[in-house]
Amino acid sequence: MHPLPPLSPPILALCVGLFAMSVQAEPAVHIRLDGQPLQPTWEPLSDDRFAAELDLQPGQLVLGTNDGESQPLEPFQRHELDDRSRFDFRITESGRYRLLVQTGEEANLRLLPIRQKGVATETACRPWNGEALDVPVAGVFADGQRLRDGYSGQTAVVHDGRISLTPAPDSGGLLLLEADGAAPEPIHDWRNANVYFVLTDRFANGDPGNDRSYGREPDGEEEIGTFHGGDLKGLTGKLDYLAELGISALWISAPYEQIHGWVGGGDKGDFRHYAYHGYYALDFTQLDANMGSEDDLRELIAQAHARGIRVLFDVVLNHAGYSTLADMQRYDFGALRDGMAQYLPQQWTQWQPESFENLHAYHNLIDYQHPAWANWWGRNWVRAGIADYPAPPSVLVDPLKGSLAFLPDFRTESEAAVGLPEFLRHKQPTRAVERDGYRVRDYLSEWLSFWVREFGVDGFRADTVKHVEPAAWAQLRQQADQARRDWSRANPDDPFAGEPFWMVGEVFGHGPETSDYTANGFDALINFGFQDEVAGQASDCLRKAENSYAHYAGLLAGNLGHNFMSYASSHDTSLFFAGHQDLQRQRDLASALLLSPGAVQIYYGDESARPFGPTGSDPLQGTRSDMNWNEHGKPEIAALIAHWQRLGQFRARHPAIGAGSHRQLSEQPYAFVRERGDDRVIVVQGR
Repeated sequence: MHPLPPLSPPILALCVGLFAMSVQAEPAVHIRLDGQPLQPTWEPLSDDRFAAELDLQPGQLVLGTNDGESQPLEPFQRHELDDRSRFDFRITESGRYRLLVQTGEEANLRLLPIRQKGVATETACRPWNGEALDVPVAGVFADGQRLRDGYSGQTAVVHDGRISLTPAPDSGGLLLLEADGAAPEPIHDWRNANVYFVLTDRFANGDPGNDRSYGREPDGEEEIGTFHGGDLKGLTGKLDYLAELGISALWISAPYEQIHGWVGGGDKGDFRHYAYHGYYALDFTQLDANMGSEDDLRELIAQAHARGIRVLFDVVLNHAGYSTLADMQRYDFGALRDGMAQYLPQQWTQWQPESFENLHAYHNLIDYQHPAWANWWGRNWVRAGIADYPAPPSVLVDPLKGSLAFLPDFRTESEAAVGLPEFLRHKQPTRAVERDGYRVRDYLSEWLSFWVREFGVDGFRADTVKHVEPAAWAQLRQQADQARRDWSRANPDDPFAGEPFWMVGEVFGHGPETSDYTANGFDALINFGFQDEVAGQASDCLRKAENSYAHYAGLLAGNLGHNFMSYASSHDTSLFFAGHQDLQRQRDLASALLLSPGAVQIYYGDESARPFGPTGSDPLQGTRSDMNWNEHGKPEIAALIAHWQRLGQFRARHPAIGAGSHRQLSEQPYAFVRERGDDRVIVVQGR
C-alpha cells in the first residue's frame, strides 16, 4: 500500500529478505487437476496482481504445494498464500474459472466461477441502435401508472404490464424507470451510500497561503510526491459540485499532522516523497497546516451536513510516519554519524544528493544505532529495527506485528502502560497528554476519537485493517461511538445529530462476503472484487454484471447488518480510465458502479476521466494526480460528468438501488428491478 522508503545500512540486512519476497514477476502457483499440472496464461492486472482463466473438467483441483497441509478452497473467498500453502477444491461440473493471484508481501489468491449452472459461459453485449425499448413491468408497476425515465425525464403509462420508451441518445441505451410524481424523502441507508474519496492535497486549493507549511517546498520538477496545495477550504468550495453528483459521504485523506519532511520516493529514490496523502502521521491531535485551520474543518463539516453529505476521516492505527531530516532537526531526535554534519546545509531538509547519488543517500549521514533515537517514538511505542527498538518480523509470517514498507509499526497489541513519546512531550502545539496506565492503543483511540467528539466527523475509513489486532479496532469503534453521542448532545441542531457513527475498513483483497471484522467495529469492508471482477466487463454492458449484482444483493438480503463498499479506481491499485483510455467506457462505468448493490465509492476524477500523472519509480503515484478541473469545460468531459450526475442523483433518490432486492425481469432488453419496501425502480439497457 505504501511506497518503499529509503533504507539505512543498519536495517538493510533486515529488509533485503522482505523486499526480495515482495518483488516478484508472474505468480509461481502450482496448479494441478487430478494430479496433472496446468500451465495457464497469466494476465497482469498491476505490478503484483495477475489473473488467469481456467477451463476445468470435473476432478480434484489442487493449488499450491503438494507437501503442504490441505486447506479447503472456498470460491469467491480470499485465501492467504505462501510457499507452504495447499488448497483443494472439488470440481463437480465442467466450467470456466478465473484465478486471481496477488504476489508480494500480501500474497493471496481467489477462485471465481465464471460459468454457473444454467448460465452461459459468455454473455454477449448487443448493439443498441436508438430504437424504443419495450419493457415488462408487471408485478412491479400497475397498469395505468405513469413512469418516468430518471435519465431523460420522459414519461409513459404502463399498459398490459409493459412500457415503451426510447432512451436518451447519450445514455448508452439506458432507462432508469421510477414512479412519476413527488416521491417521499429517501431514508438514508449506508448500503446505498455513494462515497466520494478525495486526496485533499490533490483536489482543490482554497488557501494558497498554507501551501508551503513547515518549510515544505516544491521540487521544481514533476512534483510527483510534493504537496500541491489542496486543502479543507478548497473542499468546502466544491461541495455543491459533489452534491450534484449525488454524493452522500465524503471520505478525505487523513488531515491530521504529518511528518514535515520528505523521504526518497520509489525504488530509485528519484523524487521527494512528502506525506501529502495522510499516511505518515506525526501528531494525531493536530491538523496538518497544509490542510488549513480548525475553523476550516468546522466549516467543511457544517457545510457538508447542510447538503446531506457526511464526512469520513481516513485513519491509521498500524503505523507512524518515517523519520525525516526535517523532523530530526526540529524535534531533536536521532543523530548523525560522526563528521557528517558538514555535508548538511543549515536547514537539513534542503540536503541535495551528489550527482552519483539518489535521494536515498541521506541515510548514509545518519547513525541509526545512536541512543538519541529514544527521543523519537521510543521502543515501547513502535517496532522499527533501529537502536534499541524491537525489529519487526516479516509481515508474511506475522501480519499483525510485521512492518509494512518498513514503516514504524505501532505496538497496539502491547498491554504495557507507556508514557508519551519523548518528542511529543516537548512538541508545540499538541493536545497529546500523558495518561496514567494508558497503552499504545489507548492513546491512539483517544486521539482519533477526539475529531469525532469535537468536530462531528461522521465516520472512519480504516487503513490496513488486517495488520492491527481486532480488539484495537473494536476499542476505537467503542470510543468513536461515545464521542459521536457526546457531539450529538452538544450540537442538537445539526442535521445529523443523533445519527450513528459508521466505520468501513480496508482489508486488502477482501471481497463482498461477510467476515468476522463486523464483530470488531466495522459496518462494512471495501470490496476489492468489484474492480477485478465486475468493472471491466460491466462497462461493456450491464448484462455482464447480472451474476455479480444478484450475488451482491443476495449477500445483503441474507444478513441485514452486512455491507461492503465497491470501487473501480483507487490510490492504491489503479485508475480505471488509465487502463482503458476510452470516454465511452468511462461513461458506462458510471452505470456499472452506481447501479451496484451495496455502498459504492467514486475516486475523485472517475467522473471526469482524470488522467494518470507523473509516477517516477513508484507506479502508485500516478493514480494521485491533480483533479483535472481545467478539462471540465471541454464538451466531451462536461457530457461525461453530466452522465455521472444523472446516475448519482437517481441512486440518491432510491435506497432500493443499493439496499434492495434484485431480480432480473427480461433478457432482451436486459432489465432488472430493485425493491426496498415501497421504493422500487427498474433499470433497462438495450445492449
